[in-house]
Amino acid sequence: MKLDLVHDLQEVYRKTLDSMSRPGLICNIQDQANKVAKEISNFNSAVLALILMLFDTEVKFKVCSKHEAEIVELINQLTYAKVTEIESADFILILGDADPEEIKQVFNATCPGNLRDPHKAATIIIEADSVSNDRDLTLIGPGIEKESYILVKTSHSWVDLRADKNSEYPLGIDLIFTDGNANILCLPRTTQIVQEVAG
Repeated sequence: MKLDLVHDLQEVYRKTLDSMSRPGLICNIQDQANKVAKEISNFNSAVLALILMLFDTEVKFKVCSKHEAEIVELINQLTYAKVTEIESADFILILGDADPEEIKQVFNATCPGNLRDPHKAATIIIEADSVSNDRDLTLIGPGIEKESYILVKTSHSWVDLRADKNSEYPLGIDLIFTDGNANILCLPRTTQIVQEVAG
């Protein structure tokens, strides 16, 4: 079945908004992702569904992947969004095959907004190995009644990089994680992460 650009993308939007407003809530967009044609091997269809929902002609983006050129071309064809450098990107995609050293550069260079327009900060979409509510990281902050727990498995470390980038609130960046099962987990800049200490 083909992706319905209105109905299906509205559902992706609703679930993304739910996850962003209730940090720690993992939503699944498998039904919608299944309808997205995989035109590039190793490109997560859930990421592509998010791109179709978020990107348009006004959006500037950057891709971190060994297949960057192919993926940029596909995104441009589908959305007419414009590729740019990290510093000026609205969205940065960190795909599963991204170089760990490049990821550090991404977090360091990503725009955290400014005091006049903190909402102009970038959002980083990260392709994770898996996301779950297993007890690894504790989340506290707006949208969380008491605390919630997440486990995000990636090939790189991101928690400290995020903490450094979001140390001067209201400046900071938002993160959206996806995995191969089309789960999405959002971490707005207002969410604080407490790492569990092994006993």
